[in-house]
Amino acid sequence: MKFLRNILDKHSKLFEPGGKLERLFPLWEANDTFLFTPGKVTQGAPHVRDTLDLKRMMIIVVVALAPCCLMALYNTGYQANLALTQGAQPVDSWRNWVIETLEIGYEPGNVLACLVHGALFFLPVWLVTFAAGGAWEVLFSLVRKHDINEGFLVTGMLFPLILPPSIPLWQVALGISFGVVIGKEIFGGTGMNVWNPALLSRAFLFFSYPASFDSSRAFVAVDGYSSATYLLRLQEGGREAVASATTWLDAFLGFIPGSMGETSTLACLLGAGLLILTGIGSWRIMAGVTGGTFVMTILVNMLPHSDPAFALPPYWHMVLGGWAFGTVFMATDPVTAPYTNTGRWIYGIAIGCLTTLVRMVNPAFPEGIMLAILLMNVFSALIDHFVVRANIKRRQARYAA
Repeated sequence: MKFLRNILDKHSKLFEPGGKLERLFPLWEANDTFLFTPGKVTQGAPHVRDTLDLKRMMIIVVVALAPCCLMALYNTGYQANLALTQGAQPVDSWRNWVIETLEIGYEPGNVLACLVHGALFFLPVWLVTFAAGGAWEVLFSLVRKHDINEGFLVTGMLFPLILPPSIPLWQVALGISFGVVIGKEIFGGTGMNVWNPALLSRAFLFFSYPASFDSSRAFVAVDGYSSATYLLRLQEGGREAVASATTWLDAFLGFIPGSMGETSTLACLLGAGLLILTGIGSWRIMAGVTGGTFVMTILVNMLPHSDPAFALPPYWHMVLGGWAFGTVFMATDPVTAPYTNTGRWIYGIAIGCLTTLVRMVNPAFPEGIMLAILLMNVFSALIDHFVVRANIKRRQARYAA
């Protein structure tokens, strides 16, 4: 590491003010601070020092996403291999060539075969996301002459996990470009955005190219395979239709078709534990979403109805679709979520209630967590405003001011 440090120091003068590559300073600074702790740090009072900076925060979130990434590789390959054993045909010849060259086959019970096949779908999406989104980040940093921060590191990891494996790569580039430019950079960059960039990117693709997110088909990246998603089964046949296709345990573990990284509630819970332990993810928001989903589902279950979707118990809602992933990684985004503890409770409960209502009432859009979070992102600052005003009024009344 000392050798690498010496190389960076030797060439630093080229990028500093007055150097030949002064305009490319953000690129050099991004690599330097990514590899090493910044050399300029606060040394004394009265400044408050904390070991958790933006870089460490982003790295911890990426580590928390590791179980979901592993599940994305395995379950994507598992679902594709399972479909192939049932008579479906592969989509891309280049993937077949790789698998045949490695001689690993398409056996669903072979862990290595599932991981490799899943990686052939996930990694291209991941690479395109970082290439396109990273290019926009660098461009805006060079134009505005400010440092490249680590905010996109998490966005670039989140976005591929909430996409179906069959998504065209050009749509991936277009979607992440929309999320980075329209959802973040026009507001001033990391820390200034109103909406979660990864979630906004997915929403843009969902409404612009609905065929890529066709809710009438399970997200399995092979030809000749058609199966209703479990949320669509919920709309059509309720709990019995879902239970006939899978078990609650399989849905909890994530062995069901869906977007690549959001099928496993267990993987999301592992990530939630790390986020809560480190204080990065708000447990109040997670608990609020859980409570809101539970209470609203129970209330809807009690209503007289003929729609089978209204009878699904809350514990099924929490293992289907992107509920767990959205609750743990999207709703807790520290930029777009409220800052006050009371506001976080209100925010989380509202997301849980809205998610249940959208899933049960809207047959055209069985997944509701994405819209619920984006809608509450808009009201996040307003919630904090009223919470703070209420606190001020209570203090004024307490001290007779």
